[in-house]
Amino acid sequence: MTLADTTPTAAGTAAVEDVPAGRWQRIARIQALQIVLLLAVTVAIFTILRPGTFLTPFNIRGIVQNTSILAVLGVGMTFVIITGGIDLSIGSVLVFSGVVADKVMAAQGGQGWGTVLLGTLVACGCGLGWGLLNGVLVAKANVPPLIVTLGSLSAALGFAQILTKGLDLRDAPQTLVNKVGFGNIVGQVPTLAVVAGVVVLAGIVLLHRTRFGLHTYAIGSNAEAGRRVGLKVDRHLIKVYALAGLLAGFAGILNLGFFQSTTIGGQSNTALNVIAGVAIGGTSLFGGVGSVFGTVIGLFIPIVLQNGFIQINVQPFWQQVVVGAVLVTVVYVDQLRRAAAVGGRKHYRFPFLSHRGRRT
Repeated sequence: MTLADTTPTAAGTAAVEDVPAGRWQRIARIQALQIVLLLAVTVAIFTILRPGTFLTPFNIRGIVQNTSILAVLGVGMTFVIITGGIDLSIGSVLVFSGVVADKVMAAQGGQGWGTVLLGTLVACGCGLGWGLLNGVLVAKANVPPLIVTLGSLSAALGFAQILTKGLDLRDAPQTLVNKVGFGNIVGQVPTLAVVAGVVVLAGIVLLHRTRFGLHTYAIGSNAEAGRRVGLKVDRHLIKVYALAGLLAGFAGILNLGFFQSTTIGGQSNTALNVIAGVAIGGTSLFGGVGSVFGTVIGLFIPIVLQNGFIQINVQPFWQQVVVGAVLVTVVYVDQLRRAAAVGGRKHYRFPFLSHRGRRT
């Protein structure tokens, strides 16, 4: 018997989903559609308030660019959260990867694509290393993901500060800055957005069209059931965290090109912003449910809010208040829906706070 034959993902998802009565109710309950509508309403409000400045090509380009790096991080975070885990370290891993890549490219001394490629490989390698460390500690040492990634958050940022003595590095090659950070593929379509789009499309295919994605859903739905049908849960968890680390490393080189700096002090809220976007986009923090497309839409919402608040002369700090309120509401509604599906039980433990589904 194989995992594909038993399709635990479908069973696990069905166990927590209500069955709508009619066609329109089914459509209304599609989480991705709900998030798209929320984003559309947000855009419409700011367009009405600032018709001459908000919905312009220049402003849209800025919103897309500001979301691109978060989208790359969001792809990896989606996989992690679907398994019932969490990764608080991605912001620090991004910084550490950017720092090491900057130093290597500066030592190389070039300004062309060869130096950029070397820096990209170094950044991805650093991110992959941290991701593998997280995965091994979670899967093999049975340390809760929250604790593991909180520790690597501190360690990665600490190593980055040691390497730079706490100062930002600004040695990114001009090719990286001009062609990737601020360049356009065609017209006003930014290169950064196209690169992020490719990562997002690859993530969608990997999650929804491959056995790797099926196994990811299975672990989040019921890890022990996956073991019983032959799924190597520990190995797969290591791969998932390695993927998140790899994408954080890749985001580090993109961040270096966009900000022309390693932004050591500017990534403290990155992980929380990405987690909020993933949750708002419909990925359940209880595991087993989620999509990359929903994550991308969910990540656009805080960026649009921040941009809109600036234009209507409201302090952008209100963005955090609104996003926090939406996040709590989304998780609360998800918990109510699951409670109704399992017969009224209302108390759940988040998987990343325990060893649920793992052998002891």
